Amino acid sequence: MHSFTEENYIKTIFKLSANGTQEVNTNAIAEALETKAASVTDMLRKLSGKQLVHYIKYRGVSLTEEGNRVALQVIRKHRLWEVFLVEKLKFSWDEVHDVAEELEHVNSALLTRRLDEFLGHPQFDPHGDPIPSENGEMKLKKQRLLAEMNVEETGVVVGVNDSQPLFLQYLDKLGISLGTRIRVLERYAYDNSLEISLEDQKQLLVSTEVAKNIFLSA
Repeated sequence: MHSFTEENYIKTIFKLSANGTQEVNTNAIAEALETKAASVTDMLRKLSGKQLVHYIKYRGVSLTEEGNRVALQVIRKHRLWEVFLVEKLKFSWDEVHDVAEELEHVNSALLTRRLDEFLGHPQFDPHGDPIPSENGEMKLKKQRLLAEMNVEETGVVVGVNDSQPLFLQYLDKLGISLGTRIRVLERYAYDNSLEISLEDQKQLLVSTEVAKNIFLSA
């Protein structure tokens, strides 16, 4: 059993470390969790004592094998709950993150297993992110950012790099969601903004910032 705060730290380290493959510095963790570096240092010492992280002062932190397992289980619960909220309770994709942040800390392996079965073992959440299996495996999609697409290339939206509500609400207003087919019509050299078409019908202009946060099928 791990506390709410401990699980949040472990999950944050996992995400910042590119799925557990790199060391993360304390300032990056403090910024992500909106807390002080001194508080991060105290927690890292605690997690190190529980053998959940490898931590050397001034050199950064990485997850142990057990820490990696805990992170994947928290992420698994979070993304399964997001699927449940969207598919069964009719939440929109911009409403589910904060609710799932609470539900991901319910520590019941049986509940998680039953939830997974009830939903038909989904492999991706409503934002296109892969859902870890019970043993921590994830099915990854071949994808690339809209910002990297060339003129006349086409792809289908399979995920977003930013799942904050304001961004998702903005995409809704544009008419962009998972499964939307996008064709790049023009790239403007001045600011790298893109003129695109949706389903070969609606045409619109999107900024570089937006294009950097939309994943298309590769």
